[in-house]
Amino acid sequence: MAFRTLTIGLAAVFLSLAASVSARAEMQFSLTTIGGSCGSHCPLAIVADGEITDSTPDEFVAFVRANARSRNVRSVVLLNSPGGKVVASMELGRVFRKVGAATVVARAVSDSEGHSHLAAGRCFSACVYALMGGRKRVVPAQSLVGVHRMFALEAGADPAGGGGGARRRFDNGDMRNTLSRYSQSMGVSRELIATAERTPTETLHLLSPSEVARWRLGSTRF
Repeated sequence: MAFRTLTIGLAAVFLSLAASVSARAEMQFSLTTIGGSCGSHCPLAIVADGEITDSTPDEFVAFVRANARSRNVRSVVLLNSPGGKVVASMELGRVFRKVGAATVVARAVSDSEGHSHLAAGRCFSACVYALMGGRKRVVPAQSLVGVHRMFALEAGADPAGGGGGARRRFDNGDMRNTLSRYSQSMGVSRELIATAERTPTETLHLLSPSEVARWRLGSTRF
């Protein structure tokens, strides 16, 4: 796996695109074997599991640098995420592209004998923008990919008179244009962004295999 020094600049504005507004675990990175009975010589993939936050792109770069000398590490990232920050997800996708990583919507699970294997994963909301960064993108048939309209949470008066709380602020069109340009640069159809922005935030549009293929988001096989 070829690792290069990367300079990551995070934008000042972070729109939240989440499947829910409840607290979730931040994305963590680890390594897992992707092979059979090969022992210490098994190839390793990077596991990326959890919510994408402002710091996730930099944390991924740090993880890559820390494991750059491992000959067994392959340019494969297993993505399993409920979503997170839109701009951070685009930044993470750009890092994936720079290091030449393939992105796969999957989880790594261990059996009773301690052997790892791949299981169905999920990539919801802003995770899809990170997924786009893969030089090769794989969405296995059992895995789920879903999108909906982006929003930001901002502090404000409770309309019910509760004296506090947060309210949703929706994009004025600028971020949608940014996402459309980003998706096009990653080789993904802008129609995916249009579909996401037509989907109410309270729901989730699960992409069918035909949509995944038609919008060039990925394939079912590696």
